Amino acid sequence: MNGYPPSLPTFQTERLFIRPPMKGDGDKLYESVQFSKQELVKWLPWVNQMVSSSQAEDAVQFAHQQFLDLTDLRFHLFEKDTLSFAGSVGFHEIKWRVPRLEIGYWLDVRFQGKGYMFEAIQPLLPFAFHQLSVHRLELRCDPFNKKSRALAEKLGFSLEAILKENERATITSGYADTCIYVLFQSTFTQKKSTLS
Repeated sequence: MNGYPPSLPTFQTERLFIRPPMKGDGDKLYESVQFSKQELVKWLPWVNQMVSSSQAEDAVQFAHQQFLDLTDLRFHLFEKDTLSFAGSVGFHEIKWRVPRLEIGYWLDVRFQGKGYMFEAIQPLLPFAFHQLSVHRLELRCDPFNKKSRALAEKLGFSLEAILKENERATITSGYADTCIYVLFQSTFTQKKSTLS
């Protein structure tokens, strides 16, 4: 991880190093997506569109520029002990005039079921609410994605609505519903002050 620009945010947890996408991440990203494709494609339609490591590298460099432009804020997750690429978390659908963000994430199947995503998001919530002064943070997922729903609730998000048939289904024909979970800055700050 040497040579990382000091001006961009990085985070460390007990097991993870977290940073924005950087040139050269494409190969690791592609390998991780391909290894995890069968599981990820159920929830993430873009997985089928990633067909080469060079395409993944292009996506990485585009994501890096988006981060600099503050139009989309993606972070890559690396296991500290091995430097293995573990997944990604990002703030998307940004509306700075509110300000509102939507959090999205995915994990390599080799890291699933071990608490890595909960660990990864822990430092990103105060970053969103305190450094970025976000008012509303949304987490959207398919109602059948039990892991994602459980994570949202564990993180303190509340189910605000279920949108009916607002998306195309990813692996079957027809339509899919979407759960909208939300966490407000005031709720997050209040919970943190109660715990401290």
